[in-house]
Amino acid sequence: MSQSYDLFVIGAGSGGVRAARIAAGHGARVAIAEEDRFGGTCVIRGCVPKKLLVYASRFAGEFEDSAGFGWNPGRPAFDWPSMIAAKDKEIGRLEAIYRDVLDRNGVEIFAERAVVAGANTVRLVRSGHTIMAGKILIATGGRPFVDKSLKGAGHVITSNEAFHLDALPESIVVAGGGYIAVEFASIFAGLGAKVTLVYRGEKILRGFDEDLRDGLTEIFQKRGIGIVTKATIARVERVAGKRRVTLSNGTVMDVSEVMMATGRTPNTAGLGLEDVGIVLASSGAVAVDEDAATSVPSIYAVGDVTDRVNLTPVAIREGHAFADRAFGPKGWCVHYENIPTGVFTTPEIGTVGLSETQARAKFNTIDIYKTSFRPMRNILAGRDQRTLMKLVVDAKTQRVAGLHVLGPDAAEIVQMAAIAMNMGATKADFDRTMALHPSASEEFVTLRDKWMAPDAAAAALPPRG
Repeated sequence: MSQSYDLFVIGAGSGGVRAARIAAGHGARVAIAEEDRFGGTCVIRGCVPKKLLVYASRFAGEFEDSAGFGWNPGRPAFDWPSMIAAKDKEIGRLEAIYRDVLDRNGVEIFAERAVVAGANTVRLVRSGHTIMAGKILIATGGRPFVDKSLKGAGHVITSNEAFHLDALPESIVVAGGGYIAVEFASIFAGLGAKVTLVYRGEKILRGFDEDLRDGLTEIFQKRGIGIVTKATIARVERVAGKRRVTLSNGTVMDVSEVMMATGRTPNTAGLGLEDVGIVLASSGAVAVDEDAATSVPSIYAVGDVTDRVNLTPVAIREGHAFADRAFGPKGWCVHYENIPTGVFTTPEIGTVGLSETQARAKFNTIDIYKTSFRPMRNILAGRDQRTLMKLVVDAKTQRVAGLHVLGPDAAEIVQMAAIAMNMGATKADFDRTMALHPSASEEFVTLRDKWMAPDAAAAALPPRG
């Protein structure tokens, strides 16, 4: 069997499906291969099921807070199997939509593993068929990283398995300090598990603004989430139905589960990429240029497999841009500035642009505006948890270079703020925008006083006498 296509896509995740659909819409003959479920990491085992669990984890706090508003919530109980069943039903619905989109656009589907056999050749592993393609797109995403040298690596789970546990763990150690680690720590804690976060660095959420890192750490500690820094997991053993975890600092804990969330690895192993001359980074990521082109002119790559910006909307945008350039009348490239990012802890983080540290390295001088306040609903609820909002401004141009939120609905606030920042909004543009009251986001248009570090503020005071 030999078939020929204008485009063959390997991987039916968000980026691959978007590229296939758009290319087919331009009149290209397109095929796609997927050895697992359609929808990729985000839909099947990433941001979608994780966000559903985030919602579930927040209800305990909602029930508790309702008493301050006159409700008698009783003693609600959480049922893990029911939640997982509901999650699975929704994932099944979304996967069907992905398949339907491909079918409606005339994309031929191969539900099996495909590997690259040449610059214009793909081989289907199960059936053994060889397929010719004018262009090949690699969109195979990534997978959780687990250090195979870890003693007892077979006793741990990753984010993949976390969505399919038979029961909610009574206790869990989560290894890692990035957004996946802190999100799952927050989820399990909200559902009632005893959680310990173990991170090799000094502070969680490396790369985020320091105020956000410090703020979330404080909130986690108040929620009872243990945080152990400057340590790693040295060994995991099964002892009496538990996982015995030994840390590099000598600490020993017996817990129900151990979850590794220490990074992700591009899915390039066994695809035949190096055999045809495609250059890979040391991480295994496919090296691409701004046009998503690899070192082989007819082969391209988008999404997490390139290890550039590993976010679903980025993969979608990259796939769309590739298809328009390759088959459409007008091409364009993805711009990676001011990408809004959400960390769906409780409370959540929303951020866009530069952190204060990054801005100080880029600009001669910067202005900082920030505020911390107790949200209105927390007053009657009796919670002392505060919201943090921060603006980072280039002092010379007065353009807003960074915007950061730690608090309820942070992601929703930051998404809209990103539009303004991509339009070049200045601090004056924020200042002349009318506030929407009462809301948390109004704080961003009412900030007037530049923040100064306490020692600098003291030095600026006029002398006494």
